[in-house]
Parts: sequence; structure tokens; C-alpha cells
Amino acid sequence: MKLTGAQALIKSLEMEGVEVMFGLPGGCILPVYDPIIDSPIRHILVRHEQGAGHMAEGYAHVTGKPGVAMVTSGPAATNIVTPLCDAYMDSVPMVVITGQVNTFAIGSDAFQECDTTGITQAVTKHNWLVTDAADIPLVVREAFHIANSGRPGPVLIDLPKDVANQLMEWQWPTDADVDADLPGYKPTTKGNGRMIREAARMIAAAERPVIYAGGGILKARAAEALRELAELTGIPVVTTLMARGAFPDSHPLALGMPGMHGNYTAVTSMQKADLLIALGSRFDDRVTGKVDAFAPGAKIVHVDIDPAELGKVRRPDVPIVGDCRSVIEEITQALRQLAATAPEDAGSASAPDRGPWMAQIREWQTRFPLHYEMAEDDRFLKPQFVIETLRENTPEDVILASGVGQHQMWASQHFRFEHPYTWVNSGGLGTMGFAVPAAIGAKVGRPDRMVWAVDGDGCFQMTAQELVTASAERIPVKIAILNNAYLGMVRQWQELFYEERYSEVYLSPDLPDYVKWAEAMGCVGLRVEHAEEVQPAIEKANSIDDRPVVIDFRTDSREKVYPMVPAGGSNDDIILGPSQGEGGR
Repeated sequence: MKLTGAQALIKSLEMEGVEVMFGLPGGCILPVYDPIIDSPIRHILVRHEQGAGHMAEGYAHVTGKPGVAMVTSGPAATNIVTPLCDAYMDSVPMVVITGQVNTFAIGSDAFQECDTTGITQAVTKHNWLVTDAADIPLVVREAFHIANSGRPGPVLIDLPKDVANQLMEWQWPTDADVDADLPGYKPTTKGNGRMIREAARMIAAAERPVIYAGGGILKARAAEALRELAELTGIPVVTTLMARGAFPDSHPLALGMPGMHGNYTAVTSMQKADLLIALGSRFDDRVTGKVDAFAPGAKIVHVDIDPAELGKVRRPDVPIVGDCRSVIEEITQALRQLAATAPEDAGSASAPDRGPWMAQIREWQTRFPLHYEMAEDDRFLKPQFVIETLRENTPEDVILASGVGQHQMWASQHFRFEHPYTWVNSGGLGTMGFAVPAAIGAKVGRPDRMVWAVDGDGCFQMTAQELVTASAERIPVKIAILNNAYLGMVRQWQELFYEERYSEVYLSPDLPDYVKWAEAMGCVGLRVEHAEEVQPAIEKANSIDDRPVVIDFRTDSREKVYPMVPAGGSNDDIILGPSQGEGGR
């Protein structure tokens, strides 16, 4: 069967089970847009290429399947670099297809030409410049295999226009074809048996252990395995920003989020632990603070599918390369075997007494809970109150997306995550403008779920045009803007560390008018200025399911995110906030 390269590309996507893609056509990718008309794949037309990438990310976050985005050459390709880098940092599977100028024009500075594979080499797991239409099916198979295996991540296929128009003989490659063409790509999934047994012995002997659960738990679909390990051992669990939802917040062993804006108990338990069991976490600088002062008395068991992460920041005592779910299950089995073979007369004597450790943790939780002061003056709406009210008036399995900044931290702190794959955010890259398109992608991936985005006024202004996409495509997401009229996190740092010299952070609460802007984009727009209006506005938004809703919550610009570990400081220097004293000790 003869097909053009463009037809072969769309047919290959169909063979990979792609149901939806996000994109924006242009000259060099135009041949590929023609066969989309006859394809069952749903195409969602975005208003900016960055939006296509973030929508694909949101889709991947909630479904576990690679998100697909397609854009044209030159500036379109450069516009999607930010989502590629975001996905690369957060291990999000994504397949991006870019158009390219004709092969004979490459290198001539042709109209809308850029070295897309060169530009994206550092922010993709792999990329391809296709020069023969016959290679397209194999390249597509390899792209999805690489994006979704090992440590997930983004890949890119750059397709010149003449190759898209070239005729080829259709043939779908086999698994053997993929393996033969990728001889060096063999991710390790099964953990080393000796290391697993050593990890089990260390876990069994630890008096003050903490499970440090990272986003790799979600990527490996290991939430149930994590819970089984925690309940078997009675070890408390911290969930990083990327792992929120991997362990239920209501669970007695849940300590919440650690890090720069983590709660006191999560931060301090890691500092005082004698064993950290790091599962799919990468010892990010926002978690460790000053590395030399991080968890100084703790031994480290580090499990990660990416061998480059082991020893990159903190040298582990027991490094285990492998798939998180598989390794956790093997550790759990090893612990059961260890307990079964322990000498009867030594069982109770050799098992450590973790009662004092858990008592200390409960004391920290009681003494230093997350805290904020409700405003005495009703003119000042507290952002934490908005998040808590949203939490109490949405389903338990609601999907929550966020932008980046103060609102992101308040959302992670004050929302309650009971299920995996319900928190969609930009962790490693910290991309402002992520929330709106990511929420749209999440709703496309899970149309059965309610999807809210918590955004800041600064973030919202970067990608709000994608609500036109949501309105046109009837994707009923709901957006809560915590409008404090500032670039809030930057303002907080300037207040605390730059002697209140507020340089270029004021945005104005009224410019733009968010209600009118929302209405102009086909959304329902609401404004909330007082505490008693918060719940009715959320309930009204929940009742609307035929179009997007945007709520402009006018929040207190003076409010800061606490707790806080100063950048470059030790986690022991955690600041609890003015009402609780400067430090926890």
C-alpha cells in the first residue's frame, strides 16, 4: 500500500492508539494536517504552540499515556521548547511532531527554518530528523517506546515538508525491528537482589526511618505498592511536590510535603531520620536545602530507574536501579522473608522500638501545623481560605492543576490529595503559565472528572488565551485565580531578603478585568472579594458544565507562604511565620 509520508505519520499515530492530539498548523507541517480530516484522532486547535505542549503534558499526567502535540517549523518549534523542557524535568511522556523546511533547503536559512533537533537535543530523551518517508513508521514506534519506558520523558520527530509529501510503501514495524534499531536502549527495571535484601535489612533495623516518595512513584504506577510497604513497616511517608496524591493525605502515616515550603513535620522528620528510603525522588535542591546540612545522620536507600540519579546529589548507602513499583514490591517481599526467618528468641529484642520516633512526629504535628491568620478586615481575602474552601466543595477525586508561585505552594499545602494522578503541576522547571493549558489537557484525558486549576494573576496572563480553545472545544475546566495584584513569590523574596525594595512586581488588581476577559473568551466570569462569597462562587462554578468558568478571587497581597526555608540555607533554619515565631526549634 502506497502512502505519503504525511499519511504514514497519521496512520502510525493511529496504530499507537493515539486518540487526541494538540496542535496548530503552518506551512511546513501542512501536508500532515490534510490526512487528519479522515482520521479518528481528535485534533484540538490551540492558540499558541506553548499551549499545545502543556496540554499534552496535562493529558499525560492524568492518563499515564504519552501526550501528543504537533506544530510547524521555526518559531512554532521554538515555542514548544518550554513544554519540552518542562516535561523533561518532570519525566512526563510526550511525543512532539514538528514540521521542517524541505530537505534540500536545510542549512540555507530558509523561511521559518531552525535547527529544531539541535535546539531540543538537551530537553528531549531523543529526537529524530526524518529524511526518508519509509522510516516514519519505525521512528514513530521508537518515539512512543522511548517516551513511555525507563524514565519517561519527551521525544521529538522533525519532519521536512518534502518527506511528508514523499510516497512510501506502508509497513508497520515489529518489536524486533524496534529492538534492532535501538541496541543501546535497555532500561533496567528489575532491582539487584543483593541490594534489595540489604535495603530490607536496613529498613528493619532503623529506629527513625522516613519514606521519601518522589514523582517516580506516580510514573511507575507504584502508589499501591508504596502504601503496602508503608503499612507493613509502619514507616511515615513524605510526598514531594511531584508526588502529591501518591500516598493519601488522610493516612495516619502521611506527613505531607517536605522542602522549601513544606510543613514543619515533613521537613524536620527528614532532618532527624536515621534512614531515608528515597523512592523515585531525585534529592532536588528545593527539598534538600543546603546539601551538606541535609539529613546529616541518615543513611540512604535510593531507588530510581535512572542510574544517573544515584549519587548525583547525595551518595546512597544502598543504590538500587530499577522500576519503582517492581523494586518496592521486591523490598516488601524481602521484609516479609526477613521477618519469617528471624530467630524467635531474638525477634522482639532485635526489632527497634519506633514508638519514641512516632511520638516525636505526632508532637511536631500537634505543635507546628500549617497555620495562617484569618483577616480581621473583610477586605482582605486569605488565599489559604480559598484553597481550603475549594477542597471542601469539590469531589474527593477532583483533578487540580496549578501554575507556579505562591498559589502553587498554597494549593499543595492546603488541598487534600487522596488519590494518585489528581495533582498536575510544573515542578522542576517551574513554568509560569502552565496551569490553564495543563488543566485543559487533563480534562481532555479524563472527561469524567471535575478539573480545577489554581492560578496566579501573573501566571494566568501568560497563557489565558487557551481558554478560547477550551470554549471552542467545549472543555469545561474551572479556573480559580488568586489575584493578589503582584508577582507574589518574587514580592515575598523582595520583602524578606531585599529590604522591601519591590522592583517590578506590581501587576494591578484591575488591569486586566478578569471577568470581562473571561467572558470575551466564551467563559463564565465571576469575581469574589469577601470570605462569605467564596463558597457560593465555587458552588456556582461546579454547577456549570457546558463551558469554562473563571473566578477572580481578590486575595490579600500581604500574605506570604510559610513555612519557608531560605534559599541556600539548612532545613534546620525553617521559618514558620510571624505568628508562630521565626523558627521551629
